[in-house]
Amino acid sequence: MEIKTSTKIRVRLESFDHDILKTSCQKIITTLQNTSLGSIGIIPLPTHKRIYCVLRSPHVDKDSREHFEVRIHKRILDIYYDSNVDVVDLLSQTDLPPGVFYRICLF
Repeated sequence: MEIKTSTKIRVRLESFDHDILKTSCQKIITTLQNTSLGSIGIIPLPTHKRIYCVLRSPHVDKDSREHFEVRIHKRILDIYYDSNVDVVDLLSQTDLPPGVFYRICLF
């Protein structure tokens, strides 16, 4: 009698562009649907905003300033699968678009 254990992999995706992030999540889901997975869950995380205040003229006008903003969009994919499937190799072989940072954590 063989006991099947399900293990969990968490993939954290970060990008400056939310459209690229959404397409890369869908690309990972479509590549993993061919294997025998338990379930895949997408968890959206809050967007991190960094605002930079820059003086327009460094010597004269202290009141004249510009604000620039960088937004970092984040998602987490929780993947539950059987232990006999090699999901880490499938995840590392997927070609994600440039500008997407991903981290794979095993549990």
